[in-house]
Amino acid sequence: MSNIVVQELNSDKDSIVYRVEVIEESSKTTHKVELNRGDYENLTDGKVAPEQLVLCSFEFLLEREPKESILTSFNISVISRYFPDYSREIIGYFQ
Repeated sequence: MSNIVVQELNSDKDSIVYRVEVIEESSKTTHKVELNRGDYENLTDGKVAPEQLVLCSFEFLLEREPKESILTSFNISVISRYFPDYSREIIGYFQ
């Protein structure tokens, strides 16, 4: 089981940048994740906080790959390039 810690680093009118730590037993990875506000609205319809989308996105990724395989810096929008079912799955989390 992974412990996922999401911390906002900065934001502007277009996007929010987070630091995400994935902690498993004696190892940890750190990731810098950008979330465009438009993607946030499209994926959640504003039903949850942006941090919750980032957290659920990491849960989605960890179901499919080890934490060490997750990019260290990326925009949330790239997840669907690697996992075409991402948008459909993540939208289902919030309905």
